[in-house]
Amino acid sequence: MGLQVKICGITKLDQAIAIEQSGASAIGFICVPGTPRYIDAANIRSINNQLSIDRVGVFLDASIDAIRETVAIANLNVVQLHGKESPEFCQQVRALNVKLIKALRIRSKTDLELSIDYQSLVDVLLLDAYHPTQAGGTGLSIDWTMLKEFRPSCDWWLAGGLNPNNVTDALNLVAPDGIDLSSGLENAPGDKNLERVAELFRKLRS
Repeated sequence: MGLQVKICGITKLDQAIAIEQSGASAIGFICVPGTPRYIDAANIRSINNQLSIDRVGVFLDASIDAIRETVAIANLNVVQLHGKESPEFCQQVRALNVKLIKALRIRSKTDLELSIDYQSLVDVLLLDAYHPTQAGGTGLSIDWTMLKEFRPSCDWWLAGGLNPNNVTDALNLVAPDGIDLSSGLENAPGDKNLERVAELFRKLRS
């Protein structure tokens, strides 16, 4: 499959292994203390040591030192920045020798224009839905029609409210290089529904 598929908010080893076997290309861990899907670096490492796909740590306005330390302890090879991190900060993270995903919360075309400052500094732009108080995992969708013409110079992935029931509609409208799912595949925050995961990959293959 050319499409990259990241499943985010993993907290359990057995689910991580099942998701890798389903065909996911990346698994994401929420490295933001105090959030419902948070998992600490040592526990991430015990999961990552069993995986061979991309291992993504999701950070929200963390310091470069905190990111560096977590990457080392947790055995991460990808960092996703999900806060208000500047293009300059992205350059610092790139120096850690990891692949870099920068999430942008999209409310309007103006938010899309902001992505221009990041395109040369990141490997992937992840477009997520805007929520006034929550940074991600909200189940809200972007207005996909805004993204029809979006062609950045780097790869871009679609996130925000995707689930097995709407993923085909989204991909018929827009052409991202990857998709990122979290709450649309859950029984509860951090607890994935593996039947829904299997259904997702069935839809993508058809």
